[in-house]
Amino acid sequence: MIDFLAMGGVLGLAAGLSPGPLLTLVITETLRHGAGAGVKVALAPVVTDLPIILGVFYLLRRWADFEGLLGVLSLVGGLFVVYLAADNLRAQNTTSAVGEEGTPRPLLKGVMANALNPHPYLFWVTVGTPQVVKALNLGAATLAGFLGSFYACLLGAKVLLALLAGRSRRFLAGRAYLFTLRALGLLLIGLAAILFHDGLKLLGWL
Repeated sequence: MIDFLAMGGVLGLAAGLSPGPLLTLVITETLRHGAGAGVKVALAPVVTDLPIILGVFYLLRRWADFEGLLGVLSLVGGLFVVYLAADNLRAQNTTSAVGEEGTPRPLLKGVMANALNPHPYLFWVTVGTPQVVKALNLGAATLAGFLGSFYACLLGAKVLLALLAGRSRRFLAGRAYLFTLRALGLLLIGLAAILFHDGLKLLGWL
């Protein structure tokens, strides 16, 4: 249970703070229309992720007895997490991504940006949903803990950045933000190592 809480928290925090289309939109809408607009954009994953999770979960659940499939997915997931870690470790400040005047309906814009972004699909196919299957096999409480910690950290991080952007743009170009990203990058490398270990073990190579 604690392992899944920690994993969900690290993944959610990393996803919430990592540069990408949705984070850029959170900051842009905040700077243009205020923190309220940025918070609405930050809530987009609540809308877009559920269909992805349900679809991938249905497919994986039919094959959940095949440890080889989960092993391959764990290895691919490890590679994807390494990719996310590399993005964090080489990230620069996000203020340069702020563009020109935006349009209203920030939640709709956030939903569109996230739905058209391949990262959520890659994450839930390779990392998220296999962990959901494992958590469910351990009980509903473990599943709730994993998803709860993931979304609490994912949404909390983006909402916090929206509020900070509304109060001070300098934070987004400061060392604290970059230090946080790099620390999360190192945590993700550790998480990738766990996924590699799980994948090799499921494949019978360990």
